[in-house]
Amino acid sequence: MHRISFFICLTLCSFSTFAQEALQGRVIDAQTREALPGVSIRSAGGGCLSDRQGKFSLEAVNTSDSIRISIIGYAPLQMAVNGEKNMTIYLEPLPTRLNEVIVSAGRDKQYRTGAPVAISTISTQMLRETKATSLDQLLNKVSGVYMVDLGNEQHTMAIRQPIGYRSLFLYLEDGIPIRTTGDFNHNALIEINMAALKTIEVIRGPASSLYGSEAVGGAVNFITASPTLLPTGKIQAEMSDQGYKRTDFTLSTTTGKLGLLLGGYYADQRNGYIDHSDFRKLALTAKAQYNISDRSTWTNTVSYVDYKTDQTGGVDSANFYSRNYKSFHTFSYRLVKAFRVRSTFGHRWNGSNHTSFTAFYRNNEIGQNPFYAIKTTSDPLKARGEINSDQFNSYGLLVQHKKEFGWKKTSLIAGLSMDYSPADYFAQYIGVDRNAEGYFTGFTPTDSVLTDYRAGLLNTAAYVQAEMSPVDRLKLVAALRYDRMDYNFDNHLLPSAFTGSPDERNHFKAWSPKAGVTYDFGRDRGLYANYSVGFAPPNISELYRGVKVPVLKPATYNNYEAGGWFAFAGNKGYVDVSVYRMDGVNEIVSVRLADNSSENRNAGKTRHSGVEGNLRYAPVKSLLFRIGGTVARHEFIEYEDKGKQYGGNRMNGAPNLITNTELTYKPAYLKGLRLGVEWQHIGKYFMDPANTEEYGGYELFNARAGYAFGGFECWVNCRNVGNVMYATTAEKTAFGKSYRPGPIRTFNVGLAYTFTCKQSKN
Repeated sequence: MHRISFFICLTLCSFSTFAQEALQGRVIDAQTREALPGVSIRSAGGGCLSDRQGKFSLEAVNTSDSIRISIIGYAPLQMAVNGEKNMTIYLEPLPTRLNEVIVSAGRDKQYRTGAPVAISTISTQMLRETKATSLDQLLNKVSGVYMVDLGNEQHTMAIRQPIGYRSLFLYLEDGIPIRTTGDFNHNALIEINMAALKTIEVIRGPASSLYGSEAVGGAVNFITASPTLLPTGKIQAEMSDQGYKRTDFTLSTTTGKLGLLLGGYYADQRNGYIDHSDFRKLALTAKAQYNISDRSTWTNTVSYVDYKTDQTGGVDSANFYSRNYKSFHTFSYRLVKAFRVRSTFGHRWNGSNHTSFTAFYRNNEIGQNPFYAIKTTSDPLKARGEINSDQFNSYGLLVQHKKEFGWKKTSLIAGLSMDYSPADYFAQYIGVDRNAEGYFTGFTPTDSVLTDYRAGLLNTAAYVQAEMSPVDRLKLVAALRYDRMDYNFDNHLLPSAFTGSPDERNHFKAWSPKAGVTYDFGRDRGLYANYSVGFAPPNISELYRGVKVPVLKPATYNNYEAGGWFAFAGNKGYVDVSVYRMDGVNEIVSVRLADNSSENRNAGKTRHSGVEGNLRYAPVKSLLFRIGGTVARHEFIEYEDKGKQYGGNRMNGAPNLITNTELTYKPAYLKGLRLGVEWQHIGKYFMDPANTEEYGGYELFNARAGYAFGGFECWVNCRNVGNVMYATTAEKTAFGKSYRPGPIRTFNVGLAYTFTCKQSKN
């Protein structure tokens, strides 16, 4: 009897051992097809986490078991094993996720709730569903942000600042400035390859403690896509009824330790709603990511942009309100060629030490026959202008180390950076012809040189940021950065008020501190507060060009803000709110002169204050409601121009209310269909510093519809559904009123095809 019992037990154990096998696989983001590290995979017999390549191995899994897969920010998944030994698991991001992983707030991965700053993320899903033809259609979804559409991907920005053309916003690509700081970064977003983006992170308020000069109103970090885990390709084509055509493509795969990505687009605009407003753009990005080991990764990225556009400028009141949008400028243009190379080596020494080394190179050339440089003369049929070129090379290095301590969850990030950028500027005088109706019809080149200089820019910096939790749920953050900017100006012409200042060596230096605190109340609710300082020295063109003696001073800003976040309705909804006040000293403002040219000057003191908020709510799975907005006040505290005092006046070009609301519907009865409507509101603002004229703002409605079936997707977008008349900018000067017309009603249609190969067994 004992022998029979022993035999039965041995048989059962054998069956049990046979039924329990190791389960292997990979976890992938369902939208980006990138590997997901740190995902929890659990079964009845145990659990594990996916590694940096999304791989996992779960021991002793019964073939009849089910597993649970989960990570913050993604919808959890319960799956039956069904005898599989190698699985590919796709996780869908949550549309109302609260605790997004961000990298911009601390130059390293962290959860959004651990960062005491106002920061928003434009997700991969939002990027793909918006089908934006220009970045303003995306960034204007962020509270407190008004990216102004100047046509053909040209832009200006207003983040906690009035609409302006100053370098108060830092534009980054994977944490590296797109253009060198100190040399005219306005319109730098022309050089972004939208086809290669994964997400966009927007910091509102000064980020100088980590990123240095120009990160005053905010910093916008464009995170490029990483190579997909599985072979993936995408091609799409679209066109509009206003002469716009565009083709995008992406190819990506990972083979063994090497991941590769190639993506880009070509856009072309002909015969739009404004005469002389054609443009073309080619953008390409290649990325290679080599996982040397579990601890070391080497990533190389190359970007190239070739862009040319006509420049249109604004129209006067009579033409604007009669909808005569014919450009006064028939020959002005902007040409941009940009080449960037970035190489980053990251190594994790152990569980608490990580170092990264980044070397980068830029080659930029911006050639222009700019409309804004055309100046009137006493002869109504003549004007004067220029053809200019701004070219620079950059050689840069960034080294950063992160150290984590076991005591009080303390961590320390420290970094050193250097960017040497010799720049050349050349401007040649042209005579401009003007007809009796005021249109600039042609120009005559001359041998007269207006500007010819070379400037060496050397930006060096050191920064440190410390974090700790002295008690449970409380987190303290402190950061400090030291910047020194050396300008070596060499004027190749005799100095004058036209040709520029004499040869000079100048330097600007600044300490930028930040202190912040977050408190987590649990249940996805918390508060934060911070104090930060931003600074912005004058650019070389502002400082030296067209002046006999440099007079501009660096501007500094003290920012105070507090905010909070909370989830509600069982995590179906999410709200974040921030309140801020930023005081500026020597803020550089643009002043329009009587001949229609502009000049930068220091304002004595300014104040910027406001409330920003975001709400996302999905009452049911098929419906998502989103609203973001800001109520702001921008005012001169002390400012004098030509003997007139403007203290107490509102700053011109500063809308008091900005909101963006969107409703998206994805019916369960027809999988793959999405319908969306969007409402953009820009409030009224003054058109001049004297506050004598006000622009009433505008309401803009957009609609989007798309349908995905198999690997195909088609869509129809309508911008400005009501075909309303509106201006993206409105100014009043001694020259008159000028309005930049916004796009009329425009329909875009497109078709895309995406394929993903099956999981390989290796």
